[in-house]
Amino acid sequence: MSGVWGWFGGGGGAKKKNDAKDAILGLRVQLDMLQKREKHLQTLMDEQDTIARKNVNTNKNAAKAALRRKKGHEHSLEQTISQITTLESQINAIESANINRETLLAMEKAGQAMKGIHGKLTVDKVDQTMEDLREQNALSEEIVNAITTGQTDNIIDEDLEDELDQMQQEALDEQMVGTGTVPVSDRVHQMPAAANGPSKEIPPFEVMITVMY
Repeated sequence: MSGVWGWFGGGGGAKKKNDAKDAILGLRVQLDMLQKREKHLQTLMDEQDTIARKNVNTNKNAAKAALRRKKGHEHSLEQTISQITTLESQINAIESANINRETLLAMEKAGQAMKGIHGKLTVDKVDQTMEDLREQNALSEEIVNAITTGQTDNIIDEDLEDELDQMQQEALDEQMVGTGTVPVSDRVHQMPAAANGPSKEIPPFEVMITVMY
């Protein structure tokens, strides 16, 4: 257990990281050699088994010697498999310890980054900042209202009344056209002017009667 926790610590982090890599590399090289030995011993066992079966009825001494050799290879194979299992466990332990160490370092860096980001930031400062923002937004809204209110008053006084009169006149003209009556303003312009003297203005009602009859 102390070997696993020995990977954690402050100084010498780079050296410990390299030590972990070197240890894993050495273990993997040894593991590869043992796995090859395992296959070789299995082949030798199969060969001796074949020899024993071939001579079981014709040459019992040869068959017995082959079985003896097979048992020796089998014992070596068991030892090799045990060593392979031990190495695999050790590799997994070192890799896990190294991963734990890297994870801890990453978490420490994240904590330091958050500490640097927050700096001297406090809840009171956040509240004050939000209050300042609300005040500035309210001031901006008041300024916009003050500017747009003057513009709206000018539009109502100068433009809206004239546009409303024009719309009423257009509605009246459309109504007269629908009933077959020509608008008064058009009839007045179409009537001939007096030959001599100033023209006499005819009341709208009399103009309408004249046009209809």
